[in-house]
Amino acid sequence: MIIFDDTDRFSQFQQSCVATIGKFDGVHLGHQLILDQLKQKAEQFNLPSLVILLEPHPEEYFAGVGGRAPARLTSLKEKFELLESFGIDYVFQLKFDEKLSKLTAEEYIQDILIDGLGVVSFIVGNDWRFGHKRKGDFAMLQAWGAKHNFEVLETAAYERNGLRISSTFIREQLATGDFFLVEQLLGRPYSIKGEVVKGQQLGSTIGFPTCNVNPQRQTLPLQGVFACEVRLVDVFLPAVVNIGYRPTVTDSVEAVLEAHILDFDQEIYGRTIEIIFKEKVRDEIKFDGLESLKKQIAIDVAQVRDLLDKKQKIAEV
Repeated sequence: MIIFDDTDRFSQFQQSCVATIGKFDGVHLGHQLILDQLKQKAEQFNLPSLVILLEPHPEEYFAGVGGRAPARLTSLKEKFELLESFGIDYVFQLKFDEKLSKLTAEEYIQDILIDGLGVVSFIVGNDWRFGHKRKGDFAMLQAWGAKHNFEVLETAAYERNGLRISSTFIREQLATGDFFLVEQLLGRPYSIKGEVVKGQQLGSTIGFPTCNVNPQRQTLPLQGVFACEVRLVDVFLPAVVNIGYRPTVTDSVEAVLEAHILDFDQEIYGRTIEIIFKEKVRDEIKFDGLESLKKQIAIDVAQVRDLLDKKQKIAEV
């Protein structure tokens, strides 16, 4: 898969393509259905498949630094990995900034789709709005397509029990701790990948060393203490994971992700790990001191051991 952020670079490889556009946050089953649609249409035209990926998310851009944009299900790097795993040929990382937000709908179509990418077939939701003040819509795309010889197709919709799967719906299920349903909606267990970085090393002083993970996103979709598995290369290790603001020791403004891997004492700073969420244990609590915190972590560890052991036994049946 080739990733680029300038249409001039795409013209070095190809003259035309079949494309779709979106944030693809989570790359859930609904997105995967669109990707299948994209690949089938690309095969029909014997052209490469291309995903136009809006980055940052428009909500993040308008919220600004420190603003309250919706939490990301997946980081940009995770999106790239997932899109590549589904066989996409090209990803155009379209920077959402002031310049793009001021582009008229007509310029959007002419400069990006026609002149920039040579789109032959464009797959998009019928509710997609684009261009300055969101004046562009599906009907406008179809009219331009008829005039400039490219087809505009509506994205396939994936529904579960009458509900259309969306990133927003998945965030809501994560907030309730329904990881079983989330796995069904994603087609895989929910996980967060990130590099292990140095923290305050407070965990080591109270007997529960943690891996501090950089989640590579402004806001996390989870908060609390969780029973997890940590994937380190091809080894899966049980872990107690805390996501929150550490109210007992720092009351941080930014959420932190800390994983205490059970029965593990290796130093893995700089390594990338994947944290796979299994079950929520409890909400984050502010304790009256480190001793109270230490006692609760010991309880959390015992509970996570029990939960993961039970899940393992069920899986083996």
